[in-house]
Amino acid sequence: MDTDVPALRSLAQTYFDAAYEMDAEKFASIFHPSSSVTKVAEDGNVGVTPIASWLAVVRNTKAPKQLGFEREDQILSIDVERELALLKIRLRIPPRSFTDLLSCLKVNGTWKIVQKVMTSKV
Repeated sequence: MDTDVPALRSLAQTYFDAAYEMDAEKFASIFHPSSSVTKVAEDGNVGVTPIASWLAVVRNTKAPKQLGFEREDQILSIDVERELALLKIRLRIPPRSFTDLLSCLKVNGTWKIVQKVMTSKV
């Protein structure tokens, strides 16, 4: 258990790096293949996107790093209960700021994101 919080901080750092670089492979390394991204869609309903589809969008998005933007990312909280963890993070991918809840499970000794629930604002 003593290694869980540092491992989850490392996972969050990989997430931040992947977002700043828009690196789909880096994202794929920390998401479980059966995970998905959930948000309120433009029509006001819940939108659920399988991770493979979300990664395809990432591959076609200009990276904040490439556009010369400064990084703005932070871990707001980490909550661990045995093999379950919830990370609340905030980051900026201009022009939007995102708050993400990353539900993680420790799978075969490694923390993986199994569900991303997100919101954003300009």
